[in-house]
Amino acid sequence: MTKLLDQAVKAARNLPPDAQDEIAHVVLRLASADDEPPVELTPDEQAAIATSKAAVARGEFATDEQVRAVWSKHGL
Repeated sequence: MTKLLDQAVKAARNLPPDAQDEIAHVVLRLASADDEPPVELTPDEQAAIATSKAAVARGEFATDEQVRAVWSKHGL
């Protein structure tokens, strides 16, 4: 185990059991060691992803100002 992963596990031990379980699910999913099937995307979700990928391919990205505006809108 790397030092960083060990540090993360030690930090997780101090969290409530529900939070520990959430972290465990994420780690297992990232390590492809969980038993859950992949999430099926709806046609609308697939279309939104395709639209986003096409925008990236064209080099279209939000400006820093646009990103700040979205964060501000949501109180972040």
